[in-house]
Amino acid sequence: MASEIWLIRHGESAWNVTGQHTGQTDIELSPEGARQAISLGEQLGGRIFGLVLVSPMKRAMATCRLAGYLDQAEPVRDLVERSYGDFEGLTWPEIRAIAPEWSIWGPAAPNGESVEHVAQRARRVLDRIARVEGAVALFAHGHLLRVLAACWLELTPDHGRLFSMATATISVLGRENGRPVIRRWGIPPDLRATGSGQ
Repeated sequence: MASEIWLIRHGESAWNVTGQHTGQTDIELSPEGARQAISLGEQLGGRIFGLVLVSPMKRAMATCRLAGYLDQAEPVRDLVERSYGDFEGLTWPEIRAIAPEWSIWGPAAPNGESVEHVAQRARRVLDRIARVEGAVALFAHGHLLRVLAACWLELTPDHGRLFSMATATISVLGRENGRPVIRRWGIPPDLRATGSGQ
């Protein structure tokens, strides 16, 4: 059984800056996102993982590469970000103008993917890494990783709404007395080096 699961969210993209919903649009890292990814590698410091999995989307693959782990990583389709359907590429105010009651943690967007479907993918990843010895690293996306964390904690997938996750942050899941726990969450760049993140 994996001793720890390291959740590594990709670096910034242009749509992160503009607030556009970036699901399965295959967008590149911004220059700042590339810098963040290099910083992630520095903070990981060559840590050895029993398994490294990465979303095949460009922003996650580039983050994994710049952090120094792509040569040992396996692309896994189940780690792609949620599809936002007709709301893909729209900002929150634009979505509210179309669908004032819609929430990302509620029903699927028109032609989009439900939270439960994302959870099915997340659970497949968790089932796979349960057989791995040592720590596992997942380079992926904010909403997918938040749903995965909720599933790890044996919560319903919509509880992912409780776990904010900025770009280029590291979170760590583990166990305490046999029960799933969060060891660290969303450690930002200014705290990673000191280990003082909450």
